[in-house]
Amino acid sequence: MIVERHATVDTNILIYAIDRHAGEKQAISQSLIESLVCDDGVVTLQVLGEFFHATTRKGFLSPAEARVRIDYWRDLFHVAAADEIALDDAVTAVTDHGLSFWDAMLWATARQAGCPVLYSEDMQHGRTLGGVEIVNPFLA
Repeated sequence: MIVERHATVDTNILIYAIDRHAGEKQAISQSLIESLVCDDGVVTLQVLGEFFHATTRKGFLSPAEARVRIDYWRDLFHVAAADEIALDDAVTAVTDHGLSFWDAMLWATARQAGCPVLYSEDMQHGRTLGGVEIVNPFLA
């Protein structure tokens, strides 16, 4: 897989990277994250928060372990946070393009951070919206 420079990932990619039971998805996620480290990858504050919530709620990690992982990624990646413009763009994407709100917020933040690609298995693969292409890294 060719990883786009300055791309970002959805929460599921980070979760699969630490999930020993994810099989091939774990290997793909780990490889993708390693590639993004070398290519000025971006992680959104939203994704880090969702990662903490999901991994601690599901018992994958303790809160302390999740914090260590989040701090590690914060050191490796540029962290992009949503602002009021991203919120407006997200609401527009929900109403005009049918995205779920949190997917739209992730897309809007990625767009604002200048990411040409958002890696996610939860959104429509191959769709380009506002200059951001959605890529499912798990498709053959």
